[in-house]
Amino acid sequence: MWDMTSTTQLAVTVAITRRADPERAAEMAAWVRAGASLAETFPGFLGTGWVRSGQSSSEWHMLYRFADAGSLRDWEESAQRKWWLSSAEGFVEHTRVERRTGIEGWFDPPREREVDQPAPAPAAPPRWKQAVTIWLGFFPVSLLSAVLLMPHLGALNTVLKTLVSTLVLTPIMTYLVLPQVTRLLQPWLKR
Repeated sequence: MWDMTSTTQLAVTVAITRRADPERAAEMAAWVRAGASLAETFPGFLGTGWVRSGQSSSEWHMLYRFADAGSLRDWEESAQRKWWLSSAEGFVEHTRVERRTGIEGWFDPPREREVDQPAPAPAAPPRWKQAVTIWLGFFPVSLLSAVLLMPHLGALNTVLKTLVSTLVLTPIMTYLVLPQVTRLLQPWLKR
């Protein structure tokens, strides 16, 4: 029998928003690259990235991912990271931090908190409830796709049909259906 309560090590993604004077964008970009170079030497590091909403924006949105909470903790408590963070004092302001594992991000409302006031991550619903919720959104969308989209793709081979359908259905699920389904099921998901 499959034990749905078993604990597995889940990859952890950390999303951070930082602010820096747009006039210091070159310094900020160099600082970000230096942090990425340091982080990638740590066991369990899976990747990093950053984005700005525009050239005049002061906000930098950064992500980094580690294989598990222990690997992330090793990086976050390391002397290298402490040195790297201290090297930005005076021109970088740390404004928001979020941590996500697995697919729970779909089930938690977006939250902001000050970096100085860390709060425990909200408890995600059990995996079986997450699976049921995804299925409740996925079934009607798949059915509609089979009726409305697939007849127009009949001449394509299976790989191209799947490519087109997933390109159409993924944004619909992510931005329209799952937010609505999770909002409607919040009382049940939080129980």
